[in-house]
Amino acid sequence: MTDTITQSPRKSSEGSSENVPTDDDLLLERQLCFALSVASRSVIGAYRPVLEELNLTHPQYLVMLALWESSPRSVRGIGEALAMEPATLSPMLKRLEANGLVTRQRVVGNERALAVGLTGEGRALRERALSVPGTMMARLGLSRQQAEDLNRMMREVIDAAHGA
Repeated sequence: MTDTITQSPRKSSEGSSENVPTDDDLLLERQLCFALSVASRSVIGAYRPVLEELNLTHPQYLVMLALWESSPRSVRGIGEALAMEPATLSPMLKRLEANGLVTRQRVVGNERALAVGLTGEGRALRERALSVPGTMMARLGLSRQQAEDLNRMMREVIDAAHGA
């Protein structure tokens, strides 16, 4: 039988904390990856009924947000904005086109590139979508400031992960 020994963080001579491993470090509840994964699924699940009223899935909503910011956009540009691969976007864009929200056209002079633009119906949907952020803050019990702070912290984590 082995005894479990935990250590607490030590202070260096300069007063800053060193991260000394403890057995508690392997507790599921302490894993950042687990918390982010569950939070992501939970928040996206909370969006589902709100976005159903717009006849959009969450990934489609993200595409529409990118296009409401700037349209037309190349598939590559949408992919970069959303951190998605073009192969993931293509079927989604086809569905949005079939639903009358976007157009897809070859870029003149570059037969391999597609420009994605909003239709009149796609532009009009933006007005209905204006209520989504406020509705979601209310559903999640967050103030606007809390939502902005959380978004900023998540962006910092994303940047740190990309730099790792």
